[in-house]
Amino acid sequence: MLELENVSAGYGSIAALHGISLRVEKGSIVTLVGANGAGKSSTLRTVSGLLKARSGRVLFCGEDITNWPAHRLVGRGLAHVPEGRMIFANLTVLENLKMGAYLRRDGAGIAADLEFVLETFPRLRERRSQQAGTLSGGEQQMLAIGRALMSKPRLLMLDEPSLGIAPLLVKTIFEKIVQVNRELDLTVLLVEQNAHLALEVSHFGYVLETGRILMADRSESLRSNPAVQAAYLGA
Repeated sequence: MLELENVSAGYGSIAALHGISLRVEKGSIVTLVGANGAGKSSTLRTVSGLLKARSGRVLFCGEDITNWPAHRLVGRGLAHVPEGRMIFANLTVLENLKMGAYLRRDGAGIAADLEFVLETFPRLRERRSQQAGTLSGGEQQMLAIGRALMSKPRLLMLDEPSLGIAPLLVKTIFEKIVQVNRELDLTVLLVEQNAHLALEVSHFGYVLETGRILMADRSESLRSNPAVQAAYLGA
């Protein structure tokens, strides 16, 4: 579904990605693992058009989308939940969710997807009339994921979904990520510093270091790899 071919990108004179190549198969959960500054978030930002690729190609469902504007990609079925969630704090939960469907015109489909999101995240149903800025960090993350699902994506990219969230809610959120992957056959590209969790829920993983791919393997193989355990799993 997604392929990066020798992609380089950066911020001003600072290079963030050095010719990385990776693949995300349809229906899979793929994770990017690495320390802060490894290039994980920059990879997602380059795919979603928020960071300009300096070289290489980004292919989505076989189509070259390199440096397309972000709004055009949403219409093609690509959704990006950024680090920090970026919800609309002054809008209600329900208004935030409806914002996720702003490009859609299929009223019945929107209503059905809204019901699916509220079933998947019961906390959002309970708080649907509440201002989003008053939610806890975990609830805001659920809202950010729910809002992305309302765009009816084919590929969902998640950047640090566990950041700043209570451990109990982190477990819930990762269970929901697995659930939407299975129930919707939704492809997921996950950036997550909690390598234990990321490799537990994903099918395939890439280990990034200073903007380069160090390792690529099935998640269970990476989990049992001594070098990965020593560097990222605290073994």
